[in-house]
Amino acid sequence: MQLCGKLVLVLNIIVLSGNVVFGDWPQFRGPNSEGLANDASVPTEFGPGKNELWRAPLGSGHSSPCVVGDAIFLTTYDKAQEKLAVVCIARSDGNIRWQRVVPTDAIEKGHPSFSPASSTPTSDGERVVAYFGSYGLICFDVDGKKLWDFRMPLTKSFSGNATSPAIVDDRVILYRGCYVDHFLLAVDKLTGKELWRVPQAEHFTGEMACTACPIAVGDKLIVHTARSVQAFDVESGKRLWVAKCATTATSTPVLSGNEVLVAAWNKMGEPALRPKFPRFAQLIEKHDKDGDGSISRNELPTLWIFHRPEGAEAPQNGATIRFNHVDKDRNREVSSEEWAAHLRRLEAFRKGYETHGLLAIRIDSEGFVDADEIRTLETVGIPEVPSPLCDGQYVYFVKNGGVLTCLELKTGERVYRTRTGGRGTHYASPLIADDRIFTIAGNGQISVLTLGPNPKVLAM
Repeated sequence: MQLCGKLVLVLNIIVLSGNVVFGDWPQFRGPNSEGLANDASVPTEFGPGKNELWRAPLGSGHSSPCVVGDAIFLTTYDKAQEKLAVVCIARSDGNIRWQRVVPTDAIEKGHPSFSPASSTPTSDGERVVAYFGSYGLICFDVDGKKLWDFRMPLTKSFSGNATSPAIVDDRVILYRGCYVDHFLLAVDKLTGKELWRVPQAEHFTGEMACTACPIAVGDKLIVHTARSVQAFDVESGKRLWVAKCATTATSTPVLSGNEVLVAAWNKMGEPALRPKFPRFAQLIEKHDKDGDGSISRNELPTLWIFHRPEGAEAPQNGATIRFNHVDKDRNREVSSEEWAAHLRRLEAFRKGYETHGLLAIRIDSEGFVDADEIRTLETVGIPEVPSPLCDGQYVYFVKNGGVLTCLELKTGERVYRTRTGGRGTHYASPLIADDRIFTIAGNGQISVLTLGPNPKVLAM
């Protein structure tokens, strides 16, 4: 099944059924970002002309739909005019109710795959709040009247600031990390007045994403932050605990019982991300075209320092060995000694990265959470961007190449690892609805599988 590009087919799980109306989907990944829609009745097969209720032409954007009542809210970006907008669509018939341009002095830049309209809005049914790294927070009522804004400096980062806000009780919560600033923020949802701000001491680097949406449990906020997972008091912003981990803070955590589950990922966190380097003799045998016993610039093959496997169509999908970094004597030839020295430097560089994993952390932790207090459920097949799912018994997560992993929550035992049929880069987080799991590949292909220990691909 395919979803098209700029002509957006609003066939998402939230609005699919013509007979059963699913409840609100008020923020990124639905209620508390859990990604579960078990009270929905949805078709297995859908696409252009099949189980289609309506379609609406929209501007481009990466934000997910936020659905409250009969309103669907999302954000768009008109690249030609460099205009950002918040759009409201009628859920019942797809008509655009209103569209509000968000004025900016400049548009933030990011990874080639990034869109300045990447953040999902959040709504409590009376107001909708959107965030743009080019603007800050902006709030409208459901009829499109602007209520307040909270301006912020233009973000600067390698990946782009695709974080999404959440409404928790009477406040809007936003986690923002970039070269300009790095903090967790709470503002009054009625007025936009700042209630508290917690600066983050962790050094922000080009490897950081900081795109996770805050989630809530009782009086706690749990946030996947740069190189850690942290819990804060909702009312005061006081930090309650911190668990350090090797992560870029890309995916959003999920709750399960008395634990929070987090996909902690970094670019060299597992062997599949660290391709082996050939010995110099192998380089000479395969690539020394002129037979002089050394490697010139045009003879050096593409060799990856780190590489995201099975996502090769994504721009800037890794980093390669650069000839000028190896050719230290600048004689335009790489010798055996130069190659060996450079490999030693690269291996030392790689050792600076810790193993990542799918982690389970107790919600009632306190202070600094020691490593032996964290359950590591899995260390391979960890998704960089998609968030995990939990149905109470099993944990599911999907990575590039459509590789879906299922773990038993209680023991961490791997139940299966299988192919969904999706290919290439996976940015979108999977969802569970009507006892099925829906995964979305970067090319728009949606795969539908059964839940439980014996997966079956039902449609793709």
